[in-house]
Amino acid sequence: MLLQQPPAAGAPSTFCRLTLQADLLGGYLLLCESGEMGGRSRVRRSVHLDHADAIAAFEAARDREIRRGMRITWAEGERPPQSA
Repeated sequence: MLLQQPPAAGAPSTFCRLTLQADLLGGYLLLCESGEMGGRSRVRRSVHLDHADAIAAFEAARDREIRRGMRITWAEGERPPQSA
């Protein structure tokens, strides 16, 4: 999911990219990359042992960035199960 904040007068816009991915040991990795567009960025990582905790952490990070004034500009999620 990509979130962006519109630029203030004379300042570059900021972004936050949230990525949730399964690891090889059955856990989940939440990556949060944030910074200024065209500038330096910072990456924070957190490991979660089960899917429910990982989803809760992802949603908390998303909500925190929205409260800071970010807007969702792109999102891709899990595909719904295919019915037989």
